[in-house]
Amino acid sequence: MSTPTLGRITTVPALDRPDLLAPTVATALAGWEHAGAVGVVEIDPDVADTAAMAEAYEIGMDTGANCVVVAGRRDGEERVAACLVRADTRADVNTVVKRMLDVRKCSFLPMERATEESGMEHGGITPVGLPGAWRLLVDARVGEMPVAVIGSGVRRSKLLVPGALVAQLPGAEVVEGLAG
Repeated sequence: MSTPTLGRITTVPALDRPDLLAPTVATALAGWEHAGAVGVVEIDPDVADTAAMAEAYEIGMDTGANCVVVAGRRDGEERVAACLVRADTRADVNTVVKRMLDVRKCSFLPMERATEESGMEHGGITPVGLPGAWRLLVDARVGEMPVAVIGSGVRRSKLLVPGALVAQLPGAEVVEGLAG
């Protein structure tokens, strides 16, 4: 199975380059039936943020998907979710995500905590290999993308995944209108 390409970006099979993946991501991919369709590309960590990467690699913002981690409480129980949305949109945290988590207030998980609990670097958090207790909410529009550029768990690389496969990640819940 060939790995995705996009514009000037050519990938290699992600499992062939575990050095470009956070350990949690490498472990998750190794156990996923669709891992052969996932490519990884080494990038300059200074352009890991979506807008900078889009400019540096001459790709549109509509090719990236961002993963944000949010949390809320209900009856003393914390509820955490990673939300994957197209990079040219924003997760509707205050309405849709709050309703999905069934909490009164929803806020972004502090970055230090998100990176520590996920085992991933700031700027590299990805829906692949998240802690099992976290929900994974995927905006339906991500699944329609031919190729989604997502984090790899580290800032120095990106994964390229066919959008239809993102919706098939373990635990993924596809949500219409997750982002606006």
